[in-house]
Amino acid sequence: MFRTGVRAAVLTVSLAVAGAGVVGVAPAEAQAAHHNGPSQCRGEGVDADARIRYQSDIVINAPLSTIFKLQTDVERWPAWQAPVLTMKRLDPGPLRKGSRFRWTTPAPATPSMPATTLEITSTVRQLQGNHCVLWRGPAIGEGLRIDEGVHLWTFTKVKGGVRVHTEETWTGAQVEADVPTATAALGAGLEAWLRDLKTTAEARTRAQ
Repeated sequence: MFRTGVRAAVLTVSLAVAGAGVVGVAPAEAQAAHHNGPSQCRGEGVDADARIRYQSDIVINAPLSTIFKLQTDVERWPAWQAPVLTMKRLDPGPLRKGSRFRWTTPAPATPSMPATTLEITSTVRQLQGNHCVLWRGPAIGEGLRIDEGVHLWTFTKVKGGVRVHTEETWTGAQVEADVPTATAALGAGLEAWLRDLKTTAEARTRAQ
């Protein structure tokens, strides 16, 4: 779903979701350079009416199966994503439609709110092996709340590897009170997540 803001003014998601250090992101410019048009997973996508949204993509030089497994083996996220503090699957078996997982990630202090830790409960809405996954759910911390984040990932084989595309939307009165700041935070988190996924998948491929 989303990664949270360890690196931007409000929060970075998961969702939004990898090292510390602010990444300068110009959301409009970054999005214009990437994937064109909406994406879906088995007919479902992000919230079309959300005011806070970001999309980006990256090409990873690694097998599709390696990348998809990294992304969907959620219990192992803390091993390669520093902002994921804790992770717990709420049901057994492989990740699938209806699976739920609860994880935590820090959100830094801002002029309007104290530092906190967000607890995110994600529910998988759709999943197609080696192709796409979509999850959604709330992120709640002391003094900070995202009512719902919807996070889509798609994976496509291209020349040079696999193009990983991600889109996320946030809704909620608190984050919608400052859309530009929330969007910048969301973008920073997604860009960092993509970089971590690329670094980890390519390193594992070289080690094989």
